[in-house]
Amino acid sequence: MGVITCTLADITSPVAASRLFQALAIDNHNFIPKTFPQFAKSVEFVEGDSTTVGCIKKINFPDEAPFKYVKNRVDEIDSGNFYLKYTCIEGDVFPDTVEYAVYEDKYEVSEAGTRCKMVAHYHMKGENVMKDEDLEKAKEGIQKIFKAVEEHLVANPQVYA
Repeated sequence: MGVITCTLADITSPVAASRLFQALAIDNHNFIPKTFPQFAKSVEFVEGDSTTVGCIKKINFPDEAPFKYVKNRVDEIDSGNFYLKYTCIEGDVFPDTVEYAVYEDKYEVSEAGTRCKMVAHYHMKGENVMKDEDLEKAKEGIQKIFKAVEEHLVANPQVYA
């Protein structure tokens, strides 16, 4: 089993790291379905809660999405340093060539506001490789969600202030 590591996003944002981390990591189970139902129909906890390591969230996608659901397990969370590491353990979001994926999201305070870096580690089945078009789709999806959240937080400065 090989591992393919790629940066899905490396974005600078004017929004404070604490607000982005809250919206995209800690409270995403509430924020994303309510604010952006086109990205997630609902999020339910299978185990734990959003602030605990080992927590498992099931994200249900809208009916028109090409996928039905994904389950993510929180592996590490450091709220003080705005860092989240989680593993996609189940779902239909990956091609048959991927065993599982580990994601690392880091929100760093910068002069411009925040530098957000999202890295994926795709653990492949056997000797398979990730297709370039699958990587591009993943990058586009992550960046689309990030930009929508960023625009919402800029337009609503009281949210997670």
